[in-house]
Amino acid sequence: MTELERQATQTFGRDRRLQELKESIHEKLISSVDISVVRSVNQDELRNELRRGAAKLCNFHSDLLTQVERNRIIDELVDEALGLGPLEPLMHDPTVSDILINGPDSVYVERRGKLEATDVRFRSVEHLLEIVQRMASRVGRRIDESSPMVDARLPDGSRLNAVIRPLALEGALVSIRRFATKPFRAEDLVTRHTASPQMMEFLKGCVKARLNILISGGTGSGKSTLLNTLSGYIPDTERIATIEDAAELQLQQPHIARMETRPPNLEGKGQITSRDLLINALRMRPDRIIIGECRSVEAFDMLQAMNTGHDGGMSTIHANDARDALTRLEMLVGMAAPELPMHLVHRQVASAIHVIVQVARLSSGERKIIQISEVTGVQGGTTSMHDLFIYRQMGVNPDGTLAGQFEGCGIRPNCFEKLRSKGIELPLNTFSHSVQHISRIDGLKGI
Repeated sequence: MTELERQATQTFGRDRRLQELKESIHEKLISSVDISVVRSVNQDELRNELRRGAAKLCNFHSDLLTQVERNRIIDELVDEALGLGPLEPLMHDPTVSDILINGPDSVYVERRGKLEATDVRFRSVEHLLEIVQRMASRVGRRIDESSPMVDARLPDGSRLNAVIRPLALEGALVSIRRFATKPFRAEDLVTRHTASPQMMEFLKGCVKARLNILISGGTGSGKSTLLNTLSGYIPDTERIATIEDAAELQLQQPHIARMETRPPNLEGKGQITSRDLLINALRMRPDRIIIGECRSVEAFDMLQAMNTGHDGGMSTIHANDARDALTRLEMLVGMAAPELPMHLVHRQVASAIHVIVQVARLSSGERKIIQISEVTGVQGGTTSMHDLFIYRQMGVNPDGTLAGQFEGCGIRPNCFEKLRSKGIELPLNTFSHSVQHISRIDGLKGI
């Protein structure tokens, strides 16, 4: 055996002994907890009490533990008892936007748009299942073999999606989408080269003028982030009704009626869909209705609302570009009302949706608004539209970031006069056919 192999064997053996020691201390710590006391103290007091208990138990093994190992075991024991075990450090890491678990030995995170493998491990499939069930139970949801899927909002606002066995072959598949504690402002998006100043100024005007906006893009492209940002332009005097499958929006206005769908119970009853909530929202005297994601038959009722006086609405949809977003919206309307002829569906969509904003997560991990389009009507049996702004990719910088530029398309939007009538003055050169904002270019490589 080589020296390197010998050291690796010793390290593995010590890690295994430390894990066994931690499990032994964990059992003693839990057995010493008085459940009646747990219910009467707050989480901070309980966490401090558990830390003291864990430290006392570790003192009995001080000859086996270094100070670093002792501190690590205490932290892990407290996280195991009260938190999310191995996931706890990741949940407190502000650089992590997604946590993806493909079984007890495969945990990935997304940082700055890029996936990274981590050294986080669970003791076993049962340990992972225990943590998943703990997360679900905290928000009043259940997940077990009879109900092996859950989609829920965690107490900190993160979104949990989990699938367990028998559907998940590795025991459990977990996705946790985390959100910034403070919503991005328009200035932040410009600084990050997500959009040009002209783009954000135009979108600000659209929100204030109560145009209906549809944000389109793929999974993880930043649709909800942009929706949060644009909602910041809604006046505080308006009543806003929000409808989501799992509440993710972080609106800052004081008058918000937040609603969340409900899945069916074990008997298959009690389900409340986005469509049910939308129909009810129309009776709640909202000034605006925001639907977190349009994905099913609620699209029909959303368009009906937008066409009957509830203007200024916003929603998101999954699509590859602005044209595909319209096509998908028309398909969803067709699912809800198959008896409607297509020419009426086209007219319904064209009169309801004013602006489509396409966002994308690029190969470098950057998120950008790549297209802002205006719906102009119906021509030749199809819904017509034109681009107002686009992002043109030009190459790759040496550090791997993309080089490109935001451009106006030189088209004066049809809504220009409506914006002006609402007191929103935009200079005509906002839409001029010119470069508006350039991502960094320094000796870029061609694509």
